[in-house]
Amino acid sequence: MFQNPHRSPYRLPDRDLIGRRHAATVRELLSSCPAHRPTELRSLPRLAAEAGLAGVHLKAEWDRMGLSSFKALGGAYAVALLVKARAEASLGRPVGPEELQSPAVRSTARGMTVVCASAGNHGLSVAAGARVFGADAVVFLNEAVPEAFAVRLRDRGAVVKRGGATYEESVTLATAEAERRGWDLVSDVAGPDDWKTPLEVMRGYTVLFEEAADSLELDGGPASHVFIQAGVGGLAAAAAGYLRDRWGEGFQLVVVEPEGAACVTESVRQGRPVRLVGGGSALGRLDCKQPSHLAFELLSRLADAFILVSDAEAERAAAGLGDEGAPVSACGAAGAAGLFAACRDGGVRTRLGLAARSRVLLIGSEAAGPPDGQT
Repeated sequence: MFQNPHRSPYRLPDRDLIGRRHAATVRELLSSCPAHRPTELRSLPRLAAEAGLAGVHLKAEWDRMGLSSFKALGGAYAVALLVKARAEASLGRPVGPEELQSPAVRSTARGMTVVCASAGNHGLSVAAGARVFGADAVVFLNEAVPEAFAVRLRDRGAVVKRGGATYEESVTLATAEAERRGWDLVSDVAGPDDWKTPLEVMRGYTVLFEEAADSLELDGGPASHVFIQAGVGGLAAAAAGYLRDRWGEGFQLVVVEPEGAACVTESVRQGRPVRLVGGGSALGRLDCKQPSHLAFELLSRLADAFILVSDAEAERAAAGLGDEGAPVSACGAAGAAGLFAACRDGGVRTRLGLAARSRVLLIGSEAAGPPDGQT
C-alpha cells in the first residue's frame, strides 16, 4: 500500500469542479431519460463477516441503463450537454431538459457527429447518447479491445474504427479525426489544457455516488472506507469530489489499480502525471498507461491511499462477488480485490483503520461477461 504524502483537505475550488451541486444538475437532465433509474446498493453481510467488518456495500452499476456499466452516466450526459448547447445556439434561447426530445432539438442533433476513443464502455455510452438524439457517433477502439464491443457499438448505430495498439493511441487518433472533420470530441481523458468535456463526463458519474450515499445514510450512516478502482481515474476522482463534499474528511478513500497498469499511483508517487512504459493487465478497462490530468489533480490531494492488485486477485474477487449474486467482471471487482488484500495484511488493515465498526462502499462498475471480454 502507498499512503498519499500529498493528501490535503477538500477546498472550495474542488467544489467548483465537482461536488453535490453537479450531481443535482445531472439528475435533473436524467429525469427526462426513460431508461434512467437508480441502481441498487447491495449489502454483502457474509463477506463483511469474513472480513471482520460491520458492513460491505456494493453499488450495482452492472445494471445501469441497459449498458452494463457506470459509464452509461458519463458519455451520454456529455453528449446531451453538447446537443443542448448546439440547440440553444441555433434557437437563440435556453433549452430545458424536457425539450431535449423535441423535433427542434433533434433536428439540430441530426447535423452532429460525436467521436470518442474507448476500451468499450465509454463508447457504448457515447453511442447510446447519440442515438437518443439522432446524432451520428464514431468510436475508435484499439487493437486489444474485444470484437464483442465493436458488435455492440454497431448495434447502437455507431461507426467503429480500429486504430492504435493501446487506449492512449486510440485517443490520439480520435482527437485528430475530430479536429480534421470538425466533429465533437467526447473524451473521458483530460489533457493538461482540455478539461471541459472530460469534466462533464466525470460529473455524470456523481449521480451513482449520490444514490449510494443516500442509501447508506438511511441505513446506518456514511461509509468509513471507499475502495474504488481506477483506469484513467475518472470514476475515482468523481468519488473523491462528490463524497468529500458530502462527507468531508471523515472517511478513507482508497484507489485500487492493477499491478501492471498503475498509472494513477505512479503519477502520485512522482508528483506529476506520467505515462507508463511496458507492463500491462488483462483487466482491459483498467489497463491504462496515463491518467487523466483532471483525475490526477483531484486524486493526488483527495485520495488517502493506493493499493495494487494482481489480475488473479481481481478474478478471485469477481468470483467471490458472483457467489453473492453480484455478476461483476474482474474489472468491476477490482475495488473489492483491494479491500480483500488490505484485510489480509495486518499492517495495512491497521494503517487504514479497518475494524469491526467499519462500513465499506464498493462499486461494481461493470457486468460480468463471456471470456472474450464482452460486458
